[in-house]
Amino acid sequence: MSATINGVEINQKKNGTYIVLEAGPTHYGLESAKALVTMAKEAGANAVKFQYLYADRLVADKSVMFSYKALERDASGHERLIEVEEPLHTILARRELQTHEWKELKKYCDEIDITMFSTATFPDEVDFLVDELGIDSIKIASSDVAELDFIRYCASKGVNIQLDTGSADLWEIERAVIAAEEEGCDNIIIHLCPSGYPAHLESIHLNMLKTLKTLFPDCGIAFSDHSLGWDMDIAAVALGADMVEKTITLDRTTRSCEHSFSLEKKQALKFVNSIRDVEIALGDHRRVFPKDVRSKRMKTRRSAYAKVDLPVGIALSRAHFEFRRPGYGITSQEFIFVEGRVLKKELKKDSVLTKEHC
Repeated sequence: MSATINGVEINQKKNGTYIVLEAGPTHYGLESAKALVTMAKEAGANAVKFQYLYADRLVADKSVMFSYKALERDASGHERLIEVEEPLHTILARRELQTHEWKELKKYCDEIDITMFSTATFPDEVDFLVDELGIDSIKIASSDVAELDFIRYCASKGVNIQLDTGSADLWEIERAVIAAEEEGCDNIIIHLCPSGYPAHLESIHLNMLKTLKTLFPDCGIAFSDHSLGWDMDIAAVALGADMVEKTITLDRTTRSCEHSFSLEKKQALKFVNSIRDVEIALGDHRRVFPKDVRSKRMKTRRSAYAKVDLPVGIALSRAHFEFRRPGYGITSQEFIFVEGRVLKKELKKDSVLTKEHC
């Protein structure tokens, strides 16, 4: 069975790339979260993603520090990345929404008709997202790929499961997939998610997408991008990724994790359009041309043109012809079938030989 979200099969060949714009780490409250939802909808994304968590509960040691790159932009528009370090608890606390805010946010997504799903970190959070909000897909963070009991619980809810893999070994990914399948879940998406904020080129390993497709043919295979720009997403689509996920922001210079490599409004639209253009350009595995292309190409191909006036009754010989453009008559490949036949209609010099003549 293929992976599905809200009835949509996550399969590039059948439905195109499923585009997710991530707003979980870049909002700073309900109103900004709604603004990011609007941005995702207007950009043409299939879904918008958030992160359901509470820092006090998730982070036991509030002294743990986390480093990332932030973007600075001066008055003349020049940009530079600077190193920032702050408590992980502080970073995650900025992503929190209250229960009533989550309900309002889901209602807003439904109103403007965009799919919403979320990461969760504890079983009761999964219950809220699935049972109360009606979320049809739960994403499991890369840091939780080894939390098999939690994976099993998510899998037991009867919804789509997305596994972020981060720096997980292949055997850990396989173990996580097996844990979900043992709970009866065959609706699984596996994310290739490079480490780093932003990710370094050496850590991306796009060829892993092909490996994951080979090892897990019944799963959707996705690319979660933490790199600058969207070149890596275009490459992922060309390699067959069924889903891509990219973070969006209202302002890339916001001093917080993940904003520096996120997309602002105009970029988000270009991002989606670029992927759709690539899908069109990828085309078919066969050389299939529309009729107008086939017709136009004959203008530059060749066919037989008489070198001299040829009377009715003469036996056709290749010596009588040169092969010139355009190719609207008998081609050089076809001439073998008419050579030696008697000419039925007079053919003037520089005129094209057609089937009516022979």
